[in-house]
Amino acid sequence: MQLSFLTPLFDRRGPWATVYFDPAQNDESGAKRRELSVREACRTLEDEGADAATVRAVRDALMDIGPAEDPSGRVVFAAGGEVVLSHRLSRPPQRLIAGWAPLPRLTPLLELSSQDPVCLVAYIDRTGADFERRGAAGPQDAGQVEGRQHPVHRTATADWSERHFQLKVENTWEQNAAEIAEALNTAYEESGADLVVLVGDPRERAAVHERLPEAVRQVTTETEHGARAAGSSSPALEEAVEEARRQHNRRRIEEALDRFRAGRVGVPDKPTDAVEGVPALVEAVREHRVETLLIRPDGADLARETWIGADPDQVAVRRTEARTLGENEPLPVRADDALLRAAAVTAADVLIVPPSDGDGDGTDVPTGGLGALLRWTYEPAPA
Repeated sequence: MQLSFLTPLFDRRGPWATVYFDPAQNDESGAKRRELSVREACRTLEDEGADAATVRAVRDALMDIGPAEDPSGRVVFAAGGEVVLSHRLSRPPQRLIAGWAPLPRLTPLLELSSQDPVCLVAYIDRTGADFERRGAAGPQDAGQVEGRQHPVHRTATADWSERHFQLKVENTWEQNAAEIAEALNTAYEESGADLVVLVGDPRERAAVHERLPEAVRQVTTETEHGARAAGSSSPALEEAVEEARRQHNRRRIEEALDRFRAGRVGVPDKPTDAVEGVPALVEAVREHRVETLLIRPDGADLARETWIGADPDQVAVRRTEARTLGENEPLPVRADDALLRAAAVTAADVLIVPPSDGDGDGTDVPTGGLGALLRWTYEPAPA
């Protein structure tokens, strides 16, 4: 998951109020539970030292959250008497999460917001295609392309002139498929998508698929559901797109963990492109070496104390170390929050690793719950 949408949280200093809120059911008892949850969240913020203006802003924002618009709830981040960011959740929190701290509380957001990849859906027919970007902000128009409109329909006769006409139809199809593939490649690059799903007639999908650049073909799938025509959307199409996103994400996590296991420090004097543990990660984020931050939510290191300054790369394991980085008044924060802030401002990716299932299969990596794939290899320091 890319964290660029969290940028507003790092443009100003805290402290921050963070509340993960489930609006419950849309009935009388649900309304009562929502009111009680709002009171509990605000009371928690007050007990932890939040100022009255920020608590009031949070209360107003929570009261506006309802099950019809946000069935899985929202997270609200507020500071300085105003709500800075409110983000829809993909899954409701199992409990109310509220806190007042120097940094926003971010790991639950990654768990409760779908980290399924950004998907570019191409709705194709014989004359062109419409592109739609599916990401955290919901479906968004990503452009369209129109090819030649005539001739595109074949005849059923065997007359020579008709066969010639059919050849022209075939040429039109081929030309349009090439134009769609070219436009789709451009839309893929401009949209920042991670994968592509082709929707339309099997022949048209295949013609476009085979003309895509190899790098795009490798992340492209097809579905038999749906078409370009208006009103052709269906639950089956929506499920096919979501399943394509889930499978892509599973493969991505598996590949990342394979690379992590192979590359982490473990062999003396061996160059590595993966690290784990808070001290090594702190060093890596200070040097902007983190390509992908790995977080296992049940890891003990997530809550480990670290020290931060005003700048995202001012992160240290000890308070005295933070002062040597130029921060006279460092603040204690959770390790995961400090690392996520640094990852966000350095355009690092973040992957949530499934918790260990306790079957001893070695899935409980990274050790302690925090690790990273690095942007370049380095020689570990001598022991």
